[in-house]
Amino acid sequence: MKAHLFFLLALVLLTVPARLAQAADRELYQLRIYHLNNKQQEDRVDNFLRDTYLPALHKLGIQKVGVFKPIGNDTAADRRIMVLVPFKSYGQLSTVTDQLEQDKSFERATQYWTAAYNNPPYARLEVVQIQAMDDKLRLQEPPLKGPRAERVYELRSYESPTEKIHLNKVQMFVQGNEIGLFKRLGFNAVFYGRVLAGSHMPNLMYLTTFENQAARDAHWKAFGADPEWKKLSAMPEYQNNVSKNEQQFLYPATYSDY
Repeated sequence: MKAHLFFLLALVLLTVPARLAQAADRELYQLRIYHLNNKQQEDRVDNFLRDTYLPALHKLGIQKVGVFKPIGNDTAADRRIMVLVPFKSYGQLSTVTDQLEQDKSFERATQYWTAAYNNPPYARLEVVQIQAMDDKLRLQEPPLKGPRAERVYELRSYESPTEKIHLNKVQMFVQGNEIGLFKRLGFNAVFYGRVLAGSHMPNLMYLTTFENQAARDAHWKAFGADPEWKKLSAMPEYQNNVSKNEQQFLYPATYSDY
């Protein structure tokens, strides 16, 4: 009996490092959401991101930073700017965060970094931390060719009733090959990820891209009619794993990396 227990303990100890290493290989995505009261704040954040923040990230080796705004942002009561920053590991996230906070160029951003307490550049800053669903997934720059002004980026958040059911939806994406279906149908996904820290947990998020709104609508129509999706969505093990589906239609800022 003791030998059997020793064998099981040894097996666990051998597999834990492998699992940790696999999780460490997964990319991380930080989604920074600036909530803005007016056009003046939007301009101040735009200027900081374009002239200071993105160049600082590029200098630190992070080359593909996405900056997006919701379609209809100009007339929204809660204006937003959304910044997607990819990291290779937790170590890089920690190191880059420390280096950015000490970057000398930030001190010159007087309308943002050194703004007075009674004249802030935004109403609130929301940060969502996301991990790639699988260690093989990497952030992809969409191969769009049409006019930049017509592009539609669709950010989706799938909330689940419990953490366990959330894991079931992630399994549907990875082992169930929902990701493969999106790829086959040409959804041009930038990322697929699990939310590790955010305000709508438990949830997953993913970002797909299209040349224009008509292309987006046509892709989703094809998705809904696809036999593979009909088979997957009818499987008993994947029923009722999404309690809320939130969609946001975005367009890229002129200075976004993609």
